[in-house]
Parts: sequence; structure tokens; C-alpha cells
Amino acid sequence: MTAPAEVNLLPDDVELDLRASVRKVLEKHAPVEKLNAMYDGTDDVTAPLWSAFVELGLPGLLVSEDLGGAGASAREAAAVLEELGRAAAPSPFLTSSVVATTVLATLGDTEILPALASGEQTAALLVGAPVGLPADVLLVPDGDALYAVRGATCTPVTSLDMTRPLAEADLDGAERTLLSADARAAVDAGLLAGAGLLAAEQVGVARWALETTIAYLKERRQFGRVVGGFQALKHRLADLYSEVEQADAAARYAAATLAAGDPDAPVAVHVAASYCSEVAVHATEEAVQLHGGIGMTWEHPAHLHLKRAKADALLLGTAESHRAALAVLVDLPAPAAG
Repeated sequence: MTAPAEVNLLPDDVELDLRASVRKVLEKHAPVEKLNAMYDGTDDVTAPLWSAFVELGLPGLLVSEDLGGAGASAREAAAVLEELGRAAAPSPFLTSSVVATTVLATLGDTEILPALASGEQTAALLVGAPVGLPADVLLVPDGDALYAVRGATCTPVTSLDMTRPLAEADLDGAERTLLSADARAAVDAGLLAGAGLLAAEQVGVARWALETTIAYLKERRQFGRVVGGFQALKHRLADLYSEVEQADAAARYAAATLAAGDPDAPVAVHVAASYCSEVAVHATEEAVQLHGGIGMTWEHPAHLHLKRAKADALLLGTAESHRAALAVLVDLPAPAAG
């Protein structure tokens, strides 16, 4: 896959400024000790962080200006998600501000989107069980139709990554509003955007793991030497650096094609989704191992990023499912099961 000459994958000033603002907010509202507390049932992160995101106008990044949004593109949304991945922070940004927003925007909705753009409400696309939280509105497909459901009973379930809470949704007695009788294309668009931009979050997870591990190995001493000076570890880190840079390029290209409405977007997304998923898991596993004993402790954030990488690898399709979809798009036989 070769990027067209007109696609510039380097971040512009807007993306850099946005990234810096998001990172500053995350450093303030999502420190490691508060993220760890979520595993004990205490969430002092999600609400304050979302309020800070609202002040930055992030919930409405992908909503048009006439509906109260910023009218930005997938490239800006990717910058936000990469920072969320670096912090392993909880946020409904992906589920509400990317997936649900893309579905509604594709349908031409003007009723729900303004509330999502302002951050007053959040939404989630229910395409299986369980569903991501929080969500004030569930978008529920029924055949080709799509309904907006309010008042559903959501029962939290234990999640591998407690910074991405899940719940079982009971729709009995909930209020249903038909949004469209033919919404299949809109749902597909939302899932495609979600998978493509989730790759950016996975890059953020992987880059945190790489940079944190390098910094640690530059300081850790063993047998009278800095551990990072051992040749075997240098090779492992060099290979990991190469993987992370390739993942970054794949994720950036996916975001660029989504932003431009490029017909190559499905191919780019499935490439990024399959590759970035595995890189994030590999990078975080390496971080835990190369940190030695401290990497196994609760206090060190390595476990948060490993769990985020593992959860992301299942969230919007496994690497294998994306490769199977890619094979169809490029006229190759799908990989054999197992």
C-alpha cells in the first residue's frame, strides 16, 4: 500500500497544539494512583477528565460547526486518541465522539449530535454485548434499521481493563426512537472510523511502553553495568522501535484516508487495525518483562497499559478478523482459521 503524494502524514501545528493540550489535561486528571483506584471501585477520573475534555471542545471534534462542533477531521481525533493511549485513561471519546458521532453524522442527524458535541450527553453503538460506558443514548441496530434507545438498564460487568468499563444492557421498557430504516452503511462507517482511530490509541499505548522501557534501561544497573548496554536488550529495543514506527505510519495513514474520504480508507484501516493491535500487545509485554520485578508491581503503570492493549485488541475486531476483511478487499484468499 503506497500513500498518494498529496497525503502528508506529518502532524501540522493544529495537531501538535491539540496533542499538547490533551496531554496536559491527562497529566492533571489521570495520574497512575487514580487509575489504579478504579480497580478497587473508586472512579475519580472519568467525570473530571470528561469535563476537562468538554472545556477543550473535544466531544464535538467530528461534529459540523453548524451543529455546535469543531468540524475537525479524523486526524485531530487520532491525536486525541493517541494521547489517551499513552495515559491509559478512561474516556467515552472513542465510543461517543468517534463511533456514535460518525454513525449519526452519516445519517444526517440534527437532534442527538448537538448534545454529543457539547458533551452534555454521550452515546454508544450497541453491536454486541457488553456495551461501553458511560452512555446516555444507545444506538441499537435492528436489521437494517437503527434506533436511539434511552433509559436502558445497564449493569456493570467486570472488565479486563477497568479504565474501559463495560456493562450488560437491558433494553426492556426503554424508550426507542427510529433514526433510520436503512442505517447499515452508517453503522459500517462508524465501525470503520472506530477501528481506524483505535489504531492511533494503540500506537499511543505502544509508544508509552517503548519510551518508558528505554528510559528505565538507561538507569537500571546490573553486574556493574547499565542494563541498556547489553547487546541482547539493544536488539530487542531496536526491533520494538521499528515496530512502533511502522505502526505509527499505518495509523496516521488510516486517519488521513478517513479524513479525506479516500476510497482506500477501508484497506488502510484494516492494515492499521491488524498491525497496531499486535504491536501494542507486544510492546506492553516487553515493557513488563524488561522492567523486571518492578514491572510486575501494582504501583507501576505497566499493567494498566498491558490491559489496555489486550482490551483494545478485542474491542473492534481481532487482528485476525481485520486481516480476513483486508484479504477480501485486495482479492486475496482469507487466512485459514486457527
